[in-house]
Amino acid sequence: QEQLVESGGGLVQPGGSLRLSCAVSGNIFNFNVMGWFRQAPGKQRELVAQMISGEGTHYIDSVKGRFTISRDNPKNTLYLQMNSLKPEDTAVYYCTMTRIGSSSWGQGIQVTVSS
Repeated sequence: QEQLVESGGGLVQPGGSLRLSCAVSGNIFNFNVMGWFRQAPGKQRELVAQMISGEGTHYIDSVKGRFTISRDNPKNTLYLQMNSLKPEDTAVYYCTMTRIGSSSWGQGIQVTVSS
C-alpha cells in the first residue's frame, strides 16, 4: 500500500494563505479519487475537497472560492491551496487517495488560523 506524506501546515493569521502538499510513494495515476479531509477538535471528520477522475473537483460550501485542490503528476503530489483562511478552518487536515480495492491516508497535519 502506498504511503502519503503531508506537509505545509502551520500557524497563520486570519486572511492568510497556506498550501498543503501530499506526496504519494507510488504513481499518482493509480488513483481515481483524491481528496482532503479535516477534523476540528470535538467535531467529525469532514470532506473538504475532492478530485474524481472524469468528474472534476468538488468542495464543501464553506471553502468554495477560497480553497483549490490540484495535482502535479510528475511529482506524484496532491495540493490544497487555502486562501482567505478563517479561524474556523483550524483543524487537522488529512489527504486521501483511493483506487479500486483500497484507500490510503496521510498522517494528518495541523492547520491553525489565529491572530
